[in-house]
Amino acid sequence: MALLVQRTWSVMTNDVLISVPLFVFMGYVIERANILDRLFRSIQLAAGRVPGSLAVATLATCALFATATGIVGAVVTLMGLLAFPVMLKHGYDVKLSAGVICAGGCLGILIPPSIMLILYGATAGVSPVQLYAGAFFPGLMLAGLYMLYVIGRCVFNPALAPKLPEAELDVPRSVVAWELLTSFAPLAFLIFAVLGAIMFGWASPSEAAAVGALGALVLAAAYRSLNFTKLKESVFLTARTSAMVGWLFVGSFMFSAVFAALGGDAVIKDFVVGLDLSPLMFLIVTQIIIFILGWPLEWTEIIVIFVPIFLPLLEHFGIDPLFFGLLIALNIQTSFLSPPVAMAPFYLKGVSPKHVNINDIFSGVMPFIFIVIFAMVLLYIFPAIGLWLPNYLYGR
Repeated sequence: MALLVQRTWSVMTNDVLISVPLFVFMGYVIERANILDRLFRSIQLAAGRVPGSLAVATLATCALFATATGIVGAVVTLMGLLAFPVMLKHGYDVKLSAGVICAGGCLGILIPPSIMLILYGATAGVSPVQLYAGAFFPGLMLAGLYMLYVIGRCVFNPALAPKLPEAELDVPRSVVAWELLTSFAPLAFLIFAVLGAIMFGWASPSEAAAVGALGALVLAAAYRSLNFTKLKESVFLTARTSAMVGWLFVGSFMFSAVFAALGGDAVIKDFVVGLDLSPLMFLIVTQIIIFILGWPLEWTEIIVIFVPIFLPLLEHFGIDPLFFGLLIALNIQTSFLSPPVAMAPFYLKGVSPKHVNINDIFSGVMPFIFIVIFAMVLLYIFPAIGLWLPNYLYGR
């Protein structure tokens, strides 16, 4: 009992976790600021002549909005209401459109300021600041791979994404610039200001999250979308989400403490070491386990309950915990996409037209799951994708 009390207290006094409700609040305020339609419209105008322009604009909007909110359900639902009907109206393939929205909406799990990275850092004893720096380029890489895939498919099969009418493309550059300046620029400035303050050491994650929350309120007020009702909803949803994450964390720390006290860590370590695996094989086995766990479980349960079982083995195999966390962050993208319990497709199905069935959505997300796996292979072959920036900034 003394151990349980001690572990609970250690979670409650972890300063890093203060940033969780602040980032969540920032996301909910931005979600209710009604800027997503403006953001999508401005990026759509800028990418008008690119093959599959609506799909590319959707991915870019998802990446930026997911970075601002980090709430997969919110991004997928809002883009399902906004972008999905537009793509279907212009004759886009249902499967491609669904896959784009589901995959793009999950990017907030990886791209900073990600709540998942904060929880992994607190669990593994890794600096969230270094995790943010490490996840920056892998997140951009994954978003870029999604866009390259969409453009490539649309080039080889234009029927998947018919060109927009010339009337919609013939927009003066001054109009495009103004749309980007009033919708894309403010949100991008807020996000990069928060990330820059964290990665360059100007502020701790908690301090930067507080500034981000304040900036979200200012941005919502500037767009005349801030009122008492929306503020009350944001506070309530933040409290509910933070309570869930907090109690999961308390429960997982209790579980890991009792598990270790009863010798469970030693049993698993001896078993894995006895298999005489190479570091590569260990990484493959752990990532396959996490991939399979993603079918029935959400990322919070995976991070706070199952990942601590693997952490004591990292030193034996000579694996950097930061690098291991980046692989997990990429891998967990699939937990929202892979059936049978794929939350992103179900979020999208809930707001889709009646003629769109769940099997079409599942078929649409499958190529993006393989792209995630390909991104993990690239990160393993070229670890500098994730490690160069933290090494450069912090001399790791």
